[in-house]
Amino acid sequence: MDRLDEIGERIRQHLEEKNAARDRALQQSRTLIRHCSLAIRAAHRDERPEAQAELATASQLQAELRRNLDGYPDLYHAGYTQDALKEYVEASIVTAILSGEPLPAPDDIGIDNAAYLCGLGEAAGELRRRVLDILRHGQTSEAERLMTVMDDIYGLLVTMDFPDALTGNLRRITDMVRGVVERTRGDLTTTSQQDDLKRALRSLEEKLPRP
Repeated sequence: MDRLDEIGERIRQHLEEKNAARDRALQQSRTLIRHCSLAIRAAHRDERPEAQAELATASQLQAELRRNLDGYPDLYHAGYTQDALKEYVEASIVTAILSGEPLPAPDDIGIDNAAYLCGLGEAAGELRRRVLDILRHGQTSEAERLMTVMDDIYGLLVTMDFPDALTGNLRRITDMVRGVVERTRGDLTTTSQQDDLKRALRSLEEKLPRP
């Protein structure tokens, strides 16, 4: 028992360091999520320079977050950390797609595969929002492009049939994406039918004799 105080002190020091890392991670996660949200908002508004600036800040924050948790894998895989990293993936993907840029891979943005797949799925929700916005302005071609991207995302996610412990509850997100894709396809079909009807009515009006 002579070493008990020494052992206890080492344990106490480790826990204090880990607790400090946890506190920093919580703050970094909140800040990271905020900048990711700002990047997505700017992308939706077609404010590309601002979106890229917010995304660059988010990239620095996620790198700092991962460095802070180096040596604490349980904190790295904690819910708040993974949520923040998924937000970063989502912001990176949405910004790229809306800007017509190549899709970033996990290695390109320094994110592990599980967080990347979950963020990819979450991006589908933002793409639906974009589709609904541009349909109101008659941008059918762009809406169809985004619909194809959403289809491709779902087509990939549905093939990732692995335990949730490996994919970070990807099944739930995949189910969400399926619903988002189906609703968006329905909205796009309805809009297309309405446009066809409007064109037919205009054509009929032009053929009718004027009084």
